[in-house]
Amino acid sequence: MPNIFNTIDKIKPAYDVTYKVVLLVCKLLLIIDILITTMAVAGRYIPFIPDPAWSEEIVLTCMAYMAVLSAALAIRRNAHIRMTAFDRFLPKKVVISLDIIADIAVLALAVVMIVVGWNYAVLLGSRGSYVSMPSISRFWMYFPVPLAGIAMFIFEIEAIYNHIKKFFVKEGDK
Repeated sequence: MPNIFNTIDKIKPAYDVTYKVVLLVCKLLLIIDILITTMAVAGRYIPFIPDPAWSEEIVLTCMAYMAVLSAALAIRRNAHIRMTAFDRFLPKKVVISLDIIADIAVLALAVVMIVVGWNYAVLLGSRGSYVSMPSISRFWMYFPVPLAGIAMFIFEIEAIYNHIKKFFVKEGDK
């Protein structure tokens, strides 16, 4: 059985790259948010700096992307809030089984985010545009949900695999 886990473990670099790409996107969005907000605030008080009408909508859109993508990143690091008060009293295999059940529920949420989020982005997004930028579709306002759903799905597959591996492989057998 451990041989199959050694074979599947070879995919880990793909998960690492996906994590680094999503993290880079979050960092770039934060930088964009800070720069645009700084420019907008400065533009209100310093006459020669412009205060563009589109700044608020772009900042809010960037924040939406960062919020949902960083939540997907937390799945990989196992950093979400969780109830672990009884974990030390339960057998290890029961705790791992409960973790797998929780991961399957989050995986289902990821699928819902992908399907429903994509439908909203395509249907509602195609019907409107940003108020301050009429040439840009509202699709980009709704797109963070399916995008984060994809990232969550990828990271949840890895989390489920890691829990299944823990179930079958003892810590010293790696």
